[in-house]
Amino acid sequence: MKKTAKELAAAVGATVEGNGDLELRAVASPERAGPRDLIFADSPKEAPRAQSSAATCVIAAPDVELPGKTVLRSATPKLAFAKAATLLKERPPIATGVHPTAIIAALAQISPNVGIGPYAVIGEDVHIGEDTQIGPHAVIGAGCWIGKTCRIHPRVTFYSGVRLGDRVEVHSGAVIGADGFGYAFGEGRHWKFPQAGIVEIGDDVEIGANTTIDRGSLADTRIATGVKLDNLVHVGHNCEIGEHSVIAAQVGLSGSCTFGKNVVVGGQAGFGERCKLEDGAIIGGQSGVLGGKTIHSGETVWGTPARSLEKFKEQFAWQARLPELAARIKNLERNVRK
Repeated sequence: MKKTAKELAAAVGATVEGNGDLELRAVASPERAGPRDLIFADSPKEAPRAQSSAATCVIAAPDVELPGKTVLRSATPKLAFAKAATLLKERPPIATGVHPTAIIAALAQISPNVGIGPYAVIGEDVHIGEDTQIGPHAVIGAGCWIGKTCRIHPRVTFYSGVRLGDRVEVHSGAVIGADGFGYAFGEGRHWKFPQAGIVEIGDDVEIGANTTIDRGSLADTRIATGVKLDNLVHVGHNCEIGEHSVIAAQVGLSGSCTFGKNVVVGGQAGFGERCKLEDGAIIGGQSGVLGGKTIHSGETVWGTPARSLEKFKEQFAWQARLPELAARIKNLERNVRK
């Protein structure tokens, strides 16, 4: 999609320095960009890459000097670039129209302009909002509600009763609404505990490939507006994740964890049952948060068991010195024996 520099500047809240009528067609990295591609530079150290690029237009921070380029000045160039990319980069459709091999239940409600790909299965009492696209081989279980302008990629599975807001994107292989891992032990065996809740997902959520979100047990599992889940994340039953939180790949949440708003979780972190993360908490990659623990608002933790970043760095520094300290202790022991 074509836009002029001044059109993009108006859309992303930037100011134009140079040729505002310059026509732009795509986004790229500085090394791969052509004359009509848009790039960005968010600090002076990125200036040489941007200056040597074939791109003639750059979104740049106020302190980045780029003589000879058309510059869109922004205090947040990476954010402005992301917004501009949505205007320049057209996303390929997942499905257009309803494919003849799709299986759609008689009582399903399909809104106008919905795309349903080959061999997709739509169950009874499903509601699909306008302009939503359902990919090939996706399975939408009975009673699911999918909002407007959602993108459901191939081979996604929704169990019954899943509810999605608007503009939700679910990538291939994700499974939403499977039973949680809940059992009661007695009489020498494990008895399945009821998994009778649903999964509720808010607007503007993105769910990565092969991620799994379990339905609630007696309550519901809730993913709030703007949450972003990476690939291979597992969310256990009854978990609640607050607005605009981000969770990186291979993170696992046990049942009944509660995350506040704007929480950030690094890859491969693990959470025991009933953990609570308050608003703005940050969890380092590969950290382990013990069951029932609370991470307070704005706190950054790392390690297993998770502790404050300051304490983790101090302890890690001592661990790195263990061979040296062991050698000193052995030397002291030898001297004492002498």
